[in-house]
Amino acid sequence: MATNKNALIRYRTIDKCLQNNLRKWTLDDLIEACSDALYEYEGKHTNVSKRTTQLDIQIMRSDKLGYNAPIEVYERKYYRYTSPHYTITDIPISDMDLDILSESMEILRQFKDFSLFSELKGVIQKLEDKIYREASDQKPIIHLDKNEELIGLEYLDTIYQGILKKMVLEIKYQSFKARKPTSFYFSPYILKEYNNRWFVVGKKENNKSIMTLALDRIVDLKLAVDETYIKEDFDPDQFYRNTYGVTVMSDRDLLDIQLKVDRMNAPYVMTKPFHHSQEFLGEYPDGSILIGLRLHHNFELERLILGFGPSIIVVKPRRLQQKIQKLVRQSYKNYFEEEKLS
Repeated sequence: MATNKNALIRYRTIDKCLQNNLRKWTLDDLIEACSDALYEYEGKHTNVSKRTTQLDIQIMRSDKLGYNAPIEVYERKYYRYTSPHYTITDIPISDMDLDILSESMEILRQFKDFSLFSELKGVIQKLEDKIYREASDQKPIIHLDKNEELIGLEYLDTIYQGILKKMVLEIKYQSFKARKPTSFYFSPYILKEYNNRWFVVGKKENNKSIMTLALDRIVDLKLAVDETYIKEDFDPDQFYRNTYGVTVMSDRDLLDIQLKVDRMNAPYVMTKPFHHSQEFLGEYPDGSILIGLRLHHNFELERLILGFGPSIIVVKPRRLQQKIQKLVRQSYKNYFEEEKLS
């Protein structure tokens, strides 16, 4: 049975509603929630009928999509899950699904060496791991570094829709330095993940510069359907070409950097370059190496260098060398004062 996108949005919405046990859900409540969700995702008003919602509930209860959702009516008008922890997003993969996935994996493997599919290599491995675990009931082979408690992840889907459909976001945002949040309209261009944090890059109203906003600093967010989207020929590869991390600086902060890496860490740095601009400049008698980078001087670069401790020394430029020296001295001072207090 074919399932269109709107139907999946309705199933997911009903599922979210029924997971909320603190509220009593009538059929009218579910209809309203589905209509609001379709408006949020599609950007247009859709009046979901009573008949459609009743059919959705019937399909969710059935085995047609593999949900078998334990939905019951109580007090003759309210809907709920009989199992308080049930969700359609956590149903096991059926044997038929496993067969289809396995066949799909075989097809994808045939194209894995083509440049068009190069970005799918990691996805293919994750799918293979999922199939193996479902089929053999074993622990994961691939362990991904993730933090499901990150603040702001609930905004990912809305931002994605805004980028996809070129729609403006109305954002209430509070930076770490601000005393209170401010509201503004924002035209999003890309979502970016760095160091297990998510960011949205785009343009603020009446602002010519590209901005980067951290999702964990967003207080509230919604689509602003009546606002005009600021179009931009935005190229993320070009935008981040001289940047390590997410903080893009001006050209006056662009440095030609030389780093001395000790013998123990040299193989790591050579096999996993810090940046595409990295080049090998030479080797010292003790086995240390000298590498060159062309990067913006930002907070993330400082953290990268400091993270290696005594294993990396800034040779050039003097400006960056002095800043790292200052931070190292401050760190030593902090430890020395802490030692005196203990």
